[in-house]
Amino acid sequence: MSQETVERHWGRHHREHLNSLNTHIAGSELNEMPLEEIVLASYNKGDCLPVFIHAAQTWNHDFFWQSMKPGGGGRPSGILLQLIERDFGSFELFLKEFKTAALTQFGSDKSNRLDVGNAVNPCPSAEDNKLVVAKTPNAINPLVWDYSPLLAIDVWENQRAEYISVFMDKLVSWDFVSSRLAMAFARDEERARKDASNSEEDDWVLADSAAREMFLDSDDDGSETE
Repeated sequence: MSQETVERHWGRHHREHLNSLNTHIAGSELNEMPLEEIVLASYNKGDCLPVFIHAAQTWNHDFFWQSMKPGGGGRPSGILLQLIERDFGSFELFLKEFKTAALTQFGSDKSNRLDVGNAVNPCPSAEDNKLVVAKTPNAINPLVWDYSPLLAIDVWENQRAEYISVFMDKLVSWDFVSSRLAMAFARDEERARKDASNSEEDDWVLADSAAREMFLDSDDDGSETE
């Protein structure tokens, strides 16, 4: 990736979205939120607010830059490689699917990602906890589907095939992807703890309700005896 390409996508695209976002949210409650929360709030369950495009594209570009590092590429290792091999069959098959998706992604503000989720239906369930390649045009990003994004590539028309190969072979940061996977695991564990806690509270409420009913029934029996 050339210096000219980086300067164009930061100076022209990323910075414009960031500046526009800051202008739109100045003085509002959104201005106090972390960027990820702004994305979710402005998506507004699909009825997008005007600020959504700028918030989502700022997040998308931030994530894209973090997905790369000098001297990157190669193969991942550890649990990340194991999951890739489990969900795609092999690392080589994953590369093929990722590159094909990037080559065939068309529309404005195009991006292509490796996510924890499900590539067919948004809002994955517990049974969908697997790695998938997702194409998201027009600023939509996987956060709004409740996915856990791991890797992103921003694609454009100029020398697309060569650029995608360079990105995957020499730039992708598997360390960053692994750190995102660890975050996805942590989020899943936290949700499991909350679900278990809520279930215990529900059981307590049901038990307490049953006890009250037994007490009332006992009172009724006593009054009839008198």
